[in-house]
This record gives sequence, structure tokens and C-alpha cells, in this order.
Amino acid sequence: MASRLCGHNGQPPWPAATFRQAGGITQVVRPEAVTFEPLCNWASPRTVIGYPVEWRVRIGPRLFQLQPPMDDQELDGGRSTGAVYWEGAVRVAEDGHEVRRGYLEMTGYGERIRVG
Repeated sequence: MASRLCGHNGQPPWPAATFRQAGGITQVVRPEAVTFEPLCNWASPRTVIGYPVEWRVRIGPRLFQLQPPMDDQELDGGRSTGAVYWEGAVRVAEDGHEVRRGYLEMTGYGERIRVG
């Protein structure tokens, strides 16, 4: 699992990652050994919000590429929670070969949610 929390100015102050081995052993990766690089952007035809839907993620010495089977996985909760975000399936490749399937969630690319 890898995550990146960004501050209001767009700087990633806290990347994090963990690896869980088949035997159940979990390894926590140092934040400085985790990087995220956006590779491909997609803009929603409904909300016009742009999302980086394809990523290169380095976790220690390993390099992964995340690619969605389809770009349009935007969820618009504007009428209920106020959140508009992208979440959905991704293929995870390492050394050019699909090694896993995963889930990617991206929030904060549209307007800021107003509370109250």
C-alpha cells in the first residue's frame, strides 16, 4: 500500500508505503524512499476536473506503474457529500509485466469541500 498526502500548497509532505509479504510480514518503507510521478492526465467531460490517472511509483528499489483499464472512474458526490473525486481499478506493472491489480483513489483535484 502506498499513499501520498498533500498540503494545501500542493507539496507532498508525507509519502508512505508498506509491503506485506505472503507470510504476513509487513515492512514499513521510509518516506524518503517513496516517490510518485504522474504519467498521464485525463479530464472529466462532466466536471472538467483533471486527474493524473497513470502513475509511476517508486518504493525503495522497486518501480511500479499504475494504469487504469479505463480513465473515466470519476465519482461525483456533489449533491450529497460535496466530494468529487476519482477512484477505481488499476493494473500494477513491474518491469513491464502486470504483477497485481489494485485500487487508486485521488481526492483534492476539484473544488475544496465546504463544511458547515
